[in-house]
Amino acid sequence: MNTAKTDLAVTGLVQRGGVWKRQEIHIANGQITAISDPSATTQAARRLDVGDAYLLPGMVDAHVHSLSHPGEGVAAATRSAAAGGVTTIVEMPFDLAGPINSVERIRAKRELVEQEAFVDVALMGTLAPEGGWRAAEAVSNAGAVGFKVSLFNTDAARFPRIDDAELRNVMAATGGAGRTVAVHAENNEIVQAMLAIEKANNPLDPKAHVRSRPPVSEIMGVLTALEIAFEQSAKLHLCHLSLPRSVDLVNWYREQGLDVTLETCPHYLTFTEDDHDVQRGRLKINPPLRRPADRNGMWDRLSAGKIDVVSSDHAPWPTEYKDNEGIFANHSGAPGVQTSMAVTLSAALERGTDAFNAAVRSLTSAPAERFGVGHVKGSLEVGFDADIAVFDPRDAWDIDAGDMFSNAGWTPYQGMTTAGRVTTTISRGTVVWDGTELIGARGRGAVVEHA
Repeated sequence: MNTAKTDLAVTGLVQRGGVWKRQEIHIANGQITAISDPSATTQAARRLDVGDAYLLPGMVDAHVHSLSHPGEGVAAATRSAAAGGVTTIVEMPFDLAGPINSVERIRAKRELVEQEAFVDVALMGTLAPEGGWRAAEAVSNAGAVGFKVSLFNTDAARFPRIDDAELRNVMAATGGAGRTVAVHAENNEIVQAMLAIEKANNPLDPKAHVRSRPPVSEIMGVLTALEIAFEQSAKLHLCHLSLPRSVDLVNWYREQGLDVTLETCPHYLTFTEDDHDVQRGRLKINPPLRRPADRNGMWDRLSAGKIDVVSSDHAPWPTEYKDNEGIFANHSGAPGVQTSMAVTLSAALERGTDAFNAAVRSLTSAPAERFGVGHVKGSLEVGFDADIAVFDPRDAWDIDAGDMFSNAGWTPYQGMTTAGRVTTTISRGTVVWDGTELIGARGRGAVVEHA
C-alpha cells in the first residue's frame, strides 16, 4: 500500500520489463517519485486514470526548426509540440537572424527560450565553415547539446556547407567536447549538377525535385560522414535519412564500432514521391520522398530496431513559400511537430507489437540518450522529469490544419485519419494539453542541459 503524498497520480498502460500493464505513476515536484500497481489509497492532490490508453514518455523531438522560418518562433513551435505529446524539442541552430555558432548567440537564444517556450528545449549549435570548429568546446559549455552541420550548401549565410576537409576538424572538435555532430548528408556536387539539369528542363514538374536529389546523393553523403567519423572516433548522428540502403550502411559502420545513430521522419514513413502529384510543392523536402518500396523498407528497418530516431524535422514554411507553380521556387520542408507522435504510432500499431515498441523508443528514449539529456528525459523512471504523453490508440484523429498551433497554417497530413491521438501531455508534472486546449503558459519551458 502506497501512502506517500503525491501531487498527481496518473494510471494507464506503462511498459515495464518489456510488458505493457496498468500502472500508477506518482508525481511530486515535477518528477516521477514512484511507479506502482494502481492503488485507491494513494494520497494524491489530483488523479488521472486514462483506462487502457498508453502512458508514454513525452516525445523528445530530435529535429525542430523554431526560428528558421518566417512567422513561427519558439512560442508557436512549442505550443504545437505540447499539443502533439512532445515535451522536449531539440532546437536546430540555423536561425533567420543568424546561425547559432558562438557563445554570444547561444546565450541570447537561451534567454529567448526561457521567455517563450511552452515545453522544454535542448539547444543545438553549429560551426562556421572556415575554422569554426575551434569554438566547439566553448559553445558546448554555453549550452549546446550537440552540433548540426550540412554537406550540402542550403544557404551560404545561414546553413552553409562544410567541406570534407573541414568536416574532419569538426568531427575531431565535437568529439573532444563530448558532443554528437548531426549531419545533413547529401553530396553537394551531385545535387548541384542534377539541380541545373532539372531546373533547365522540368521546372514545373514537382517530381523534378526528386530527380534532382537521386538516391546516390544521399548515399554518398552518408558514406562521407561515416568514414570521416570513423577516422576521427567521433559521435555521429545522421539526420532525416530516406533510404533503406543508407540505414544498412549506418548499421554496418555501427558493427565496426562507430558511435553512430540515425534518424528518419514521419513523412518518409507515410508519403512517397507519387504524393507530389497532389501536394506538389508542399511535399518538397530534403532529402526528397522516395519510392513505395523505400518507404516499406524503412518501416521494416524501424520495426527491426535498425533506425534509432524518428523526428519531425519541423520546418514550418508559410504557404506562400510552398504553393508556387515552379517546384524549385518553393522552399524545402514541412511542419510536423504536432502530428509526428500520432502519425507514427498509429501506423506502427498496424504493423504489430515490434513496430510499435520500436517506434516508442525512437520517439522518446533514443533521441534523449543521443543528445545527452537521457538522464532526465525520454523514460518513465523514478527521478526523471515527469514528462508523459497519453496516447489513446482508439481515439481516432481527423487531422486538420485548423487544429494546428504552428503559424505555418497547413499540414501535409491534411485529411488523414490516425487510429489514435495524444489526449494529454504532461510536462514536468504539469498538464499542458488536455486533448482539446493548451493549458501551459508561455515561458514555463526550460532549457535542458547536457549531462
